[in-house]
Amino acid sequence: MPEELFPGAQPQHLYHEMVRRLLAPLGFTAANTIACVGVCRDELTSSFVDGVQRLWGEAFNLGSLAGMAFLGRTGLAAAISHAPTGFDRQRFLFFALSHLGVGEDGEVGMCVRPGQNTPTPACGALIAFRKELLSGQVSLELDPEDLELSLLRRRLYPRLVDRPVPPLAELTELALEVTLEDLERAIALTVDPREADYAVFTGIQIHAPGGHLVWPGSSYAVIAGQRHPLALAKA
Repeated sequence: MPEELFPGAQPQHLYHEMVRRLLAPLGFTAANTIACVGVCRDELTSSFVDGVQRLWGEAFNLGSLAGMAFLGRTGLAAAISHAPTGFDRQRFLFFALSHLGVGEDGEVGMCVRPGQNTPTPACGALIAFRKELLSGQVSLELDPEDLELSLLRRRLYPRLVDRPVPPLAELTELALEVTLEDLERAIALTVDPREADYAVFTGIQIHAPGGHLVWPGSSYAVIAGQRHPLALAKA
């Protein structure tokens, strides 16, 4: 079922190894690079962060509900200021992932978590937002007691006006698209490509019955100010 939804999804550990192999010839190493990871707050996503830190060292947390990038210019400026020093250039590695559960019976958006016996939603924030869309009751007011979901609504809803409510998998892809836009805007405001190289990897983490998978989204590196697409294998 995950392969039907997202052709080319691969075991998470293989995804991490492919990223490392792609970046090594471009000069990125654990010693000279800071990794910055944007995933949902859901504990199910922690295995992705663990994989990043196994290969790249301690990582800066970019994420929010649904993996959205709400940290802005100040947050990203803090992240890049933590990069290793003493090298020819600074190097930053950015990950941005949304996530999705797939149950034993193939139900999209549900998965059984460790310590539980029944399926629960993933991504819960996107599922809650989708229910609001279906009900026609979406508030775009900024709720100080629910800031991240408020921001999620305000970022995604304009893309859905006058459109049928999309299936959850499609909504997950839209969340990833918007997250990448926000991350790239923050990068443009904070990273000086004359002094730093950086790479961006996006995707969807899939919590499948057999383990975590990653469907690779767009990926590229900016080296000495020049953008280079990076191809992660897809079926």
